[in-house]
Formats: sequence, C-alpha cells, structure tokens
Amino acid sequence: MSEATLRKYKDNRTVVTEFLLLGFENLQDLKILLFLVFLTIYILSLAGNLLIIVLVSASHCLHSPMYFFLRNLSMCEILFTTTTVPNMLHVIWAGKSFISVSGCIAQLYFYGSSGIAECFLLTVMSYDRYLAICHPLHYASTMDFSLFLRLVAYSWLGGFLLTLIVVSLIITLQFCDRYVIDNFFCDLAPILQLSCSDTSPVEIVVFVVCIPCFFFPLVIIVVSYIYIFITVLRIPSTAGRQKTFSNCSSHLAVVCTFYGTLIALYVKPPGEHSFKANKFLSLLYSVVTPLFNPIIYSLRNKVIQKALWTLMYSKLQKGKM
Repeated sequence: MSEATLRKYKDNRTVVTEFLLLGFENLQDLKILLFLVFLTIYILSLAGNLLIIVLVSASHCLHSPMYFFLRNLSMCEILFTTTTVPNMLHVIWAGKSFISVSGCIAQLYFYGSSGIAECFLLTVMSYDRYLAICHPLHYASTMDFSLFLRLVAYSWLGGFLLTLIVVSLIITLQFCDRYVIDNFFCDLAPILQLSCSDTSPVEIVVFVVCIPCFFFPLVIIVVSYIYIFITVLRIPSTAGRQKTFSNCSSHLAVVCTFYGTLIALYVKPPGEHSFKANKFLSLLYSVVTPLFNPIIYSLRNKVIQKALWTLMYSKLQKGKM
C-alpha cells in the first residue's frame, strides 16, 4: 500500500487513516519458524484454558468459588490472547501489515479490558484464598453465591468500563504524518507517540485509572499473602503447613508471573529499555504468560488432575457402551 493511499487530506493537513505494524521485520528469515512456534503456543493456550472451563463446568468436585474464579480467569486469558495473537501471526507471515486506526483502537480496548479484568480476578482469587486459609470457619458464610457473582461481575465490568474511559479520549486524538508502529500489536504508548494532538489529558487519565486497576489490586494481593504466610507459619506440623500452602501456591505462581512481566513492561524509567526489549516483554506478556496459567494449575492442582482423569474415564466408559 502506498503512502498516498495511506493518508487523506483535510484542511491542508495529512491525516493518517491506517497504521503500519512492523512486527519482527529483522527476523524475516525465521518467519516460518516464528509463525509455527507462536501458532503452537496460541493453540496450546486456547486448548489449556478451554479445558479448564470445561472441567470446572462439568465436574461437581470443582463447583466452588475458587474454581469458578479460575474458569473466569481462563475466559479472560482466551480473550486476551485472541485480541493480539491472530493479528500478530498475520503480521509475521506478511512481514508487515496495515491496520486501520479504528481497528487499532478496538484492539487496544479489548487488550486493555481483558488485562485489567485479569488483575481484578487475580485480586478476587487472592481474597478468596485469604478467607479460606485465615478464616476457614467463616468462609462458607462469607464467600456465598451472591458475593461470588458480584465479585466476578465487578471484575469484568471494571475492566471494560475503565478501559472505555481511556479509549474514549484516544478516539478524539488526531494522527498526522507518522504512522509506523514498531511492534506486532497496538499498545497504548506507541499510539500516543504517533498522535499530533495534545496527549497529556490521556496520560493523566491513564495514570489515575492505573491506581484502582493495578496499584490497589497489587496491594490487596500482597497484604492477603502476608496474612496467609503468617497463618501458615502458625500451623505446628510441617505436613499441615505444606498442605495448607498448596491450596494457594498455584495462584501465587500465576500472580508472580503475571505481575512480574507487567511491571517489567510498563513500570520502568523512560528510555531504560530499548524497543527490542519492549517488544520481547510484550511478546512474553501477551503470548507466553497466558499459557502458564493452565500449565501451572494442571501440574500443581491435584483436584483438577483428578477431575480431568474422572472426565476422561467417564468418556471412555460411554464410548465402550
């Protein structure tokens, strides 16, 4: 596509109607290998998260708040990866690819919404583990069906509504002259850098939104696990401590993976990382991390393993009849 068709003229100014995603232009010799590797990761991520959704829905032993939260987390991961990976595969295969400004903003919206919803869901899951371990006698009465539904609904609504506030401001921005995004998807920072409008209102709103979206959830998670660790250390027997901590070890591993890559990608002094490092971290955060959740939960959670074998056995028995 030529530059003439990329832009249109309005009031003697060039207005960008499409962005150019460069993807991994320096690795075109490896494009087939990259395509197959990321396609495999995407398929495994989808399969793993779909498996958790099916298991939680079909197995009565998994009908508890913890696993219903896990099911919603898997749904969030599917939305998160599907927002970026299919288009990334197209960019890799084509070498580079154009995306409309509206399409780019739409991708940013669903990417941000699912990311924020995941932060809220991980926070809710840490609160659930805190109640189960620190207040086991009051867990059933506190974490009832009504509270569970409200927490899940608030997590999803919070993600979509808070991202909508930011996106509604980005839509008002103008894009002139510059249209190249050196990445494989539309992230917030590159979009703001390409705008020829004043982006300070958007940056202020993003900073304000990040407080309830990322800072408060992280504080709640850290405080919850401090109380959990204190409670676990008070258990007299080693076997009891191990058994109690195993109930939240999978969630803790997922939280560390998610927030570790998130902080490395977005919470850093300006200019500390190169564009190549940012691209690698974006790849880790949006493609690889969603695969960890089903792997961690399936490998470390004996209840899910038991539910999987029970479901497989019942299917085999029905197949023989």
